[in-house]
Amino acid sequence: MYDLHTHTLLSDGVLLASELAVRYMAAGYKAIAICDHADYSNIENITDSILNFTRNWPADCSIKVLPGIELTHLPLAQFQPLAKYARSKGIKIIVAHGQTPAEPVIQGTNRAALEADIDILAHPGLISDSDVRLAKEKGVFLEITARKGHRDTNNHVAKLALELGARMIIETDCHSPEDILTAEQLKEVAFKAGISREQTENIFLDVERFVKTKVSLA
Repeated sequence: MYDLHTHTLLSDGVLLASELAVRYMAAGYKAIAICDHADYSNIENITDSILNFTRNWPADCSIKVLPGIELTHLPLAQFQPLAKYARSKGIKIIVAHGQTPAEPVIQGTNRAALEADIDILAHPGLISDSDVRLAKEKGVFLEITARKGHRDTNNHVAKLALELGARMIIETDCHSPEDILTAEQLKEVAFKAGISREQTENIFLDVERFVKTKVSLA
């Protein structure tokens, strides 16, 4: 199992990075990415802290911890420079905070994020056909999320992704211990979004291949 969208107390999570990793390890996960929220106000400190933690995480541990970031509530023109900055620092997983219906997000955020160097568009809400096509073209994962509020548009995202051939990823958007799900619970998130069992297994395999690429580049 893999979860590439988790948060620690570096932003709005409640756990230290080490406790987050240990709890995911106990739940049987092979890899996670720590992707705390960032904008121009904190991206330097966040990236330095996450990279310091992941570079000192034991290589022989049963769970891999990848350095990530979630670019959150940015003015549209800031996605490209901040994604470029994060990559230059050594961040492996760049998540963009998409146009969820659960909170106010600047219109055009999905498109601006997809045009930047991101890996995952989180909770993209009522994403348009054209943006799904762009995600497919760029190989960006569209998130199917377990998080309350954000998950209200999972069916819409899954339907378009399946119709247009875009990649999907099933994630918790974890902020607390209660958010860590079992494999069966993660699959249930997909099933509720209208994704079949076979399609869900294919999504898991695609994410596994992606993670292995990122680990090999670490």
